[in-house]
Parts: sequence; C-alpha cells; structure tokens
Amino acid sequence: MPSPLETTLQYTFQNPKLLDQALTHSSLGHEQKMRLPHNERMEFLGDAVLALVIAEHLYQLHPDLPEGHLTKVRSHLVNRAALAEIAQSLDLGPHLRLGRAEATQGGRQRASNLANAMEAIIAAIFLDSGYNAARDLVLRLVGPRLGKIAENPEPENAKGLLQEKLHAVGKQAVYRLVSETGPAHRREFESAVEVDGQPMGTGTGATKKEAETRAAASALKLLP
Repeated sequence: MPSPLETTLQYTFQNPKLLDQALTHSSLGHEQKMRLPHNERMEFLGDAVLALVIAEHLYQLHPDLPEGHLTKVRSHLVNRAALAEIAQSLDLGPHLRLGRAEATQGGRQRASNLANAMEAIIAAIFLDSGYNAARDLVLRLVGPRLGKIAENPEPENAKGLLQEKLHAVGKQAVYRLVSETGPAHRREFESAVEVDGQPMGTGTGATKKEAETRAAASALKLLP
C-alpha cells in the first residue's frame, strides 16, 4: 500500500528509504547524535534534475522564444519560493522529519526546508526510477504554472512597479533578508517584502537584488 504522501505525489517508491531520506532534515541526526542519512546531497541532485526538466520542456514547448526569455521563465520556476509553494500545495510540512528544536521553531513551515525537501523528493524519484519518472512528477506539479509565466515572466522592474502602486495609496514596501544559504560559489538569498509590517511576498535568488525583485513580483500578484 502506498503511503499518504506517495498517494499525493501519485508515485509509489520501489525503495521507500529514498523517500524517508528526502524528508529527513540534518537537524534530526544532530539532535540524536547519530550519522543519520539526510536530504542535503539529494537537494543538490534534485536541483539539477529539476533545472534540466524545465529547460528541456521550455525548449520544446516554445520554439520561438529567445534564450533570454527562456532563462527568465526557467528562473521563475526553478527557485526556492516556487518550490516552497508547490510543497505547501502538497501539504509537505507534516511529513518532514525534523529535530525537535527545528520543529518547535517553525521548521515545518519554513520555506527553505520545504523547498529543499521538494528538490530531494525529485532526486529520490530519479534515483528510484530514472529521469522519465522524475520528469513526469515535475511537469505534473509545475505544468499549471508554465503557460502563464511563459507569457509574462516577472518584470525586471518589479520593485519599481510595486513602489508605484503602493505610493498611490500612501504606503511603502520594506525589504528584509530572510536567509542566506549555500557555499560561497553558490549563495542563495531569500528576501521578504512587507507593507505596514505585514508580509506581502517572498523571493529567492543568487543575489539580494534578485531575491528582492522576485519578492516584489510575488507581491504584485496580490495587488489589483
């Protein structure tokens, strides 16, 4: 019998231990003082598989789009904010295997944990059944977003557009750095934009500017 999460993913693992590892945060082993397999290496592999699936699909689906446009669409789909949204839609948080401290500090709702686990699940399916199975999962989860984003990738001046809309109603956007992760050669920033102290959107990127731009683009979707 497939587990509840496998039913949600519409995929049954031949090796269920791969799914267990994909859901395991490093905090669990640290807390138990054990060398417990966790999902950090799987994140690395899943990120590469995800990027290839999206690049291949966009290349085939939009033969007339230039490279620059394809790159913008891919970056909008292959980032932590988008992955965290997908993970939330799957209600992935309750399935994460976290150390007690990480769990009590909101680890099941933390965007970075959700995005990392989503990448790891993609890797787990790739390791379990190969590229085609991983591709099927990615396209099933990302597919509904592809068409809309391909037609209108996030504007480079999203921060300016957001400020114009807010200025018209006497408000102002405030950007806050949420996290900075990854090795020096592959930093990833997560930023949030707030209005009147309330979160409006989040975004990730290889630079603070890119993360803030994506946070602004996310916030713009909520405004009329």
